[in-house]
Order: sequence, then structure tokens, then C-alpha cells
Amino acid sequence: MGKAIIDNTIGFVKKQLANAEGGHDWFHIQRVFQNSVQIAEHETDCNIEIVQLAALLHDIADSKFHNGDETVGPKIAREFLLQQEVDEEIVRHVVSIIENISFKGGNFNPDFSSLELQIVQDADRLDAIGAIGIARTFNYGGFKNRPMYDPAIAPKMNMTKEEYKKSNAPTLNHFYEKLLILQDKMNTETGKKMAKERHQFMELFLAQFYSEWDGLL
Repeated sequence: MGKAIIDNTIGFVKKQLANAEGGHDWFHIQRVFQNSVQIAEHETDCNIEIVQLAALLHDIADSKFHNGDETVGPKIAREFLLQQEVDEEIVRHVVSIIENISFKGGNFNPDFSSLELQIVQDADRLDAIGAIGIARTFNYGGFKNRPMYDPAIAPKMNMTKEEYKKSNAPTLNHFYEKLLILQDKMNTETGKKMAKERHQFMELFLAQFYSEWDGLL
């Protein structure tokens, strides 16, 4: 396995996500791929090809856009990799990463663990925070026609996986229910360092948002 399979995977993902929602499109995949490679450079024991394939295929069919069905993405990824004649052991590893990468409310206990999963998960979480994370959050909130903020609706912490999936709370609540939690859930030292500045930027954004909302600025 080499550059050809990575190139084929990039072409496949671009085609599959051609009409995707803006926060879960090819550019999201590209950023996660780049983040993954950057983190992997500091993790000498990882399998870079598994990291690259998992990063490219991790959101090939996000369950949010498939009626909550979490089996679609892993199935598509498996079928594609087998068509590319990728070794079965690598296919299983990549599919396991896809099945266990999601936040799922923060209370999800994965039944699989590997350094490669930790790297791709950190890379995906980095794209959920900072300036791009803010943009993606409001883009998805608009896509779902949710209010930006409602002071009467408090964030709901420690949601179950099902509660998290069904939530229709205002967009700003998502910062407390997920985004501000991610810094402390990073797996790798590199991921933790990369998350710090993005986390601080979100805190500054929220302070500015509330000041403007209350007419103080």
C-alpha cells in the first residue's frame, strides 16, 4: 500500500462529499487529514497509512445526515477499501477507528483503542474547536434552523449518547455541551498543545458574544 491508495481515497471522498453540509465537507476532511499527519509526526510508533486512511474516511457518511444510522459510514469505508485490495487487517483497523471516533455526548465508552484512533480523534476534535470550530458550529446550527442563543435554555451537561444525538438546543449551548470539553479530552501531547490556543480563542469569542448580546459593547 502506498501513495496510489491515498490518492484513490482522496478522489473517492471528494466525490462522495461533493454536496455535503459545509461543516462536514471535503475541506473538513482535508483539515483533519493535515492535523492527523502533523500529530503523527510526533508519534513514532503509529502506522501512518492507517492514520491517513482513517482520517480521509472518518466522515464518509456522518450518522447526523443518515437518520442517526452509525453503520452506514463504516460499511461504505469497508467496501471501498476492499475494492482497493487493502489488507483485511488494515481494513478492520480503519473501520474500528471510524466506529469509535465520534464524541457521542462525551459519555461513550469505546470498545476499541489504538494509537492511530487517538491521533485521528485528536485531529477531528481540533477541527471542532477554535475559529473553524466556531464557524462549523454556527453553520450546522443554521443548517438545522436552530436559534443562535436563548438565555432561557441552559446547556444540558452529561447527556447520554441518545440525548446528545436528538438535541435541538440553541447553537451556543453546543459550546458547553461539547466544544469547551474537548481540550481536556485530547489524547496525545501534540493534540493537547494544538488545542490550547483554539480553546482560548473560543473563550474570548463567548465573552465578546455575551457582551454584545447584553448591549455592553
